[in-house]
Amino acid sequence: MNQQIDTLKKIRAFLLEGIKDLTAEQLNKIPAGFNNNIIWNLGHLIAAQQGMCYKRANLTPHITDEFWEKFRSGSKPAGYIGADEIAKIKNQFLHTMDELDADFNKGIFGNYTAWTTRYGVEIASIGDALNFLPFHEGLHSGVITTMRKLV
Repeated sequence: MNQQIDTLKKIRAFLLEGIKDLTAEQLNKIPAGFNNNIIWNLGHLIAAQQGMCYKRANLTPHITDEFWEKFRSGSKPAGYIGADEIAKIKNQFLHTMDELDADFNKGIFGNYTAWTTRYGVEIASIGDALNFLPFHEGLHSGVITTMRKLV
């Protein structure tokens, strides 16, 4: 297993453990001063990882176009997310990392299109993406941890 992917799995498992007792209402609540909520952040982390790893490598992501649009960078919560969809997001939160690990081991990420993040970091390969993802996940982990205290 790739060490970066293993680290991301551990981060995501930690996040899920931290929100396991929250209700759908709490997961959907947008605290004062924020423009999104906990469940959007989970969906966003999935969409960002899929975009950064698959779309940038000119591969088909393991999420639907609808999911991508709902949670991609620049989006915001569009409405209440019910218990069934929350369960699917939580499942995808870890499952997409398992898929990434399997696909990485297959070596399918060879056709990567270089780009520069809003933080000025150039991402020119799947290796660069895997090095950057923990930073991105960490940013949203902090937001989720703060929101958890406010909901």
